Amino acid sequence: MENRKKTSSSEIKWLMPLVDAILALAAFMLAYYVRYNLQILRPVFEQNTAPFDPYIPYMGVFVVWLYIVYNGSGLYQTVRGRAWIQEVYVILNGATNATLIIMALSFVLQPFVFSRLMLLYVAVITVILLSFTRVIQRVLRAWLRGRGIGIERVLIIGMDEVGQAVLRTVLARKDLGLYPVGYVDDDPSRGEADLGRVRGLGKIENIAQIITDHHVDTVIITLRWQEYERINQIVRDCQNAGVDVRVVPDLFQLNLKQVQVENLDGIPLLGVGEEPRLNARERFLKRFIDISLIILVSPILLLLFVVIALAIRIEGPGPIFYSATRVGENGKKFKMVKFRSMIPDADKYRKELVETNELDPRHPKIRNDPRITRVGKIIRTTSLDELPNLINVIRGQMSLVGPRPPTPDEVELYDEWHKQRLKTMPGITGLWQVSGRSEVPFDEMCLLDIYYIENWSLGLDIQILLMTIPRVVFRQGAY
Repeated sequence: MENRKKTSSSEIKWLMPLVDAILALAAFMLAYYVRYNLQILRPVFEQNTAPFDPYIPYMGVFVVWLYIVYNGSGLYQTVRGRAWIQEVYVILNGATNATLIIMALSFVLQPFVFSRLMLLYVAVITVILLSFTRVIQRVLRAWLRGRGIGIERVLIIGMDEVGQAVLRTVLARKDLGLYPVGYVDDDPSRGEADLGRVRGLGKIENIAQIITDHHVDTVIITLRWQEYERINQIVRDCQNAGVDVRVVPDLFQLNLKQVQVENLDGIPLLGVGEEPRLNARERFLKRFIDISLIILVSPILLLLFVVIALAIRIEGPGPIFYSATRVGENGKKFKMVKFRSMIPDADKYRKELVETNELDPRHPKIRNDPRITRVGKIIRTTSLDELPNLINVIRGQMSLVGPRPPTPDEVELYDEWHKQRLKTMPGITGLWQVSGRSEVPFDEMCLLDIYYIENWSLGLDIQILLMTIPRVVFRQGAY
């Protein structure tokens, strides 16, 4: 295979160290101004007033020490998925160490005038400036990746449980800047079948041509360890082609969140936990957030309920609400309530429309559905038809965030792995809604739902709720 240049845009290696150095210098100057001009916390007597010049050597030591600590801690390495709070911890640790070094030097050198309180200001201002810069960096990186800059094109090798877990994460975590061009697998039922919009590209032996044809930047290998020799050969081929390669350990085909690492007098032990599920405390917290948010916005909700109900009634005869059986957590059925957005007898035409439009019966979404009323078109594109779902949330049948509940006839068509999306309480909004809503194919929707179940956190729920707002306002993917 020919060596090829990567198409992804790598970050300029020296940029962040330079920015940090400039900000650290600025922190010193700001701290001097705060200490000697503003005189916060403690006044400066005339005999203790000092010019800035004596602090310049200490400033140089401070900046150099910050670079040593941050570079050694991996702060300047691009680590996908690293949390902002982890970077803040490294920044805080470096600023603290550098401050202690400067204080130790001051004790040794005994300068005539020296403010240790000013050094505390330096540390605090440095942490604030560098942490805020990381926020800007993340926003800028997300903006660039949204425009296709800095995206790595990924090929996944192997599409069993581990391969699907990798694909779920890549699809759900857009912030990682990874785009799945497809996957390969020697099993034709996997390697030659698409999953949503992600293509099955055939057998593993074709990866040389696939890397060239699809401009692959990174290969992720998810094969079982029994294929050790084959993995080694793939790694060598990818390296010769100038492509980054990553290997995922199968670890009994488990989600790593199920594994607990213990130490038995130096012997590592891996404990296997239960499948990822919300415990009692997490369920209570999720329920508390749901009810609290509903109560908080209830005045606006009541007004919307009245206006929409009147509009449906004025448009013509038929019920205001539409109720239908849905499948909830662990296959439990319930009646889901929505505002009626179609003609009263719409359900009897559903099967015919699905067959006529050649739609996926497991998740049929019909563009320009002739059954939708004029008011229905407005409330569907703005998702206002789903407001009565809040009744199901209050009843404890749904949550604000979770997989959308399917109909019983859709569940009957599920493969076994699709049923994993039924392991948690369904929701009004979820990862698939903020990832494209009706434009997301069924298999891809399931991958996103399973990722949500395996990686649930309060922060993820809040993120999805916030991302839902612009999707609804701009009517993205709704019809």
